[in-house]
Amino acid sequence: MPSPKKKALGRGLGSLIQEAQTETGSNVSGQENKVSIQEIHPNPNQPRTHFNETQLQELSESIREHGVLQPLLVRKSPEGYEIIAGERRYQAAKLAGIEELPVIIKDVDDQEMLALALIENLQRSDLNPIEEAKGYRQLIQASGMTQEALSKAVSKSRSAITNSLRLLDLPEVVQDMLYDGKLSAGHARAILAVPFEDARIKLAEKVVAEGLSVRATENLAPLFSVGDTPKAPRPVTPQSYKKAARVLRQVFNTNVRVKATRGKNKIEIEFKDEDDLARILTQVMASQESRGDDDEE
Repeated sequence: MPSPKKKALGRGLGSLIQEAQTETGSNVSGQENKVSIQEIHPNPNQPRTHFNETQLQELSESIREHGVLQPLLVRKSPEGYEIIAGERRYQAAKLAGIEELPVIIKDVDDQEMLALALIENLQRSDLNPIEEAKGYRQLIQASGMTQEALSKAVSKSRSAITNSLRLLDLPEVVQDMLYDGKLSAGHARAILAVPFEDARIKLAEKVVAEGLSVRATENLAPLFSVGDTPKAPRPVTPQSYKKAARVLRQVFNTNVRVKATRGKNKIEIEFKDEDDLARILTQVMASQESRGDDDEE
């Protein structure tokens, strides 16, 4: 009988999460196959975008000597096989000149694939804070999961998920510092206490330049919160804007920003390519047609 936690994960996702143990050394159920490395392709939605070169080289040398001990988890694709879990082994095997890899083929959809890739990396603690936060946001947008359901899926507290997602409220230049390891998540949370974007950037730059501790950053945050021009501070984004952005993200299944820039209010909707843009336009047009039908009635 499935546990209450797994029931909350959504149809099929609870059992699939077990498969993410492949990267941490546990067995994965399923028929193991040998596949040419040329037929295997990385997951385009892999949450982890950076691989430590030194660790990758060390794994490559181990694979060259002992082979790939744990099979990759993959799914079939038009180009061959797409990696669900095990991209680190795939990259190391390429460096080692391995021609065939052991794989277990699973039939999963995009949502389940993203969940497995994210959970796999979280179990290994291989994601930096920004990769982790973006992975959470991507899974929420793709699946419609609540933060509560996501917290159960990845065995994290609700507050940990919320704090992680808050990192994406930082200016992009500060997110880059966090991604590059110049700032820690503790530094980032202290910087988030500053309400103004420009001041957040200045504080982050000071922390990096002077190598300040998290405690020192927390002590400085109130000083930067005052700002250089307290009479005309940059306004904090209204809660109504944030609520509207959350609703629109769920409607269009993509990232949406509602903000005020230079005296003008804007809604920015992200799209991947022309096909994704066409999808969004179709949703808008369908909504207008439905509203017109209601008016006629």
